[in-house]
Amino acid sequence: MKVTILGSGTSLGIPIITCNCEVCKSSDPKDMRLRTSALIEIDDTCICIDAGPDFRYQILRSGVKKLDAILITHEHKDHIGGLDDARPFIFVQQKPMTIYASKEAQEEIKREYSYAFANEDERYPGTPVFDLIDIDEKPININNMLIEPIKLKHFTLTSYAFRIGKFAYVTDFNEMSEEAFNKLQGIEYLVIEALRKEKHHSHICLSEAIDIAQRLNVKKAWFTHIGHEMGKAADVNPTLPPNMMLAYDGLEIEIEM
Repeated sequence: MKVTILGSGTSLGIPIITCNCEVCKSSDPKDMRLRTSALIEIDDTCICIDAGPDFRYQILRSGVKKLDAILITHEHKDHIGGLDDARPFIFVQQKPMTIYASKEAQEEIKREYSYAFANEDERYPGTPVFDLIDIDEKPININNMLIEPIKLKHFTLTSYAFRIGKFAYVTDFNEMSEEAFNKLQGIEYLVIEALRKEKHHSHICLSEAIDIAQRLNVKKAWFTHIGHEMGKAADVNPTLPPNMMLAYDGLEIEIEM
């Protein structure tokens, strides 16, 4: 399995418009973070987790030519704002783009992209066509890629983590139930959010992310959904446990299944 971090930043991305902090002015590519997203590839199957406003550029940069499905963690704009840019895949593959999302996220997608859900005889030519499939806590099977959705609390919203074998992708949450934690037991590789060093009302901070990774006893952990308050990657990484690091855009992770 290959995991590519398409974006490792927060809803504003880094650099942030108007900001002159040292992180936003940094010339280090590892400090330049598009909105959070990841690509998962197993054999000929390729899926994307979230499609935010940077989706078009992220996909062009990755070189991906085929996309089987998009998994949506939750309905915030930085996670669904680029779904219209799935149109080239829809045209080339000649079928709707399959999107797995909670019922709440689906409602937001239908509002945001109402033109994609018009009656066929009224639909404007060239608009995207989406096949929305409910996410609950039942396993998802995409071409024999088995994915386990895990429900989390993101302030007042529900957000989903996704486990694939020994790997889990966990972002945008501030509360993980014991049941959810138990569903992550046995993973060896973890991509998990760490917004900043200070606590936050709807996201977990760096120390909380480290604690979860250590409790799960993972071999490797990468932190994503990083804000500029975290500091520069070159300064933060040396302070982390040896099996942990800040993720960065373009990071490729190879995992044996």
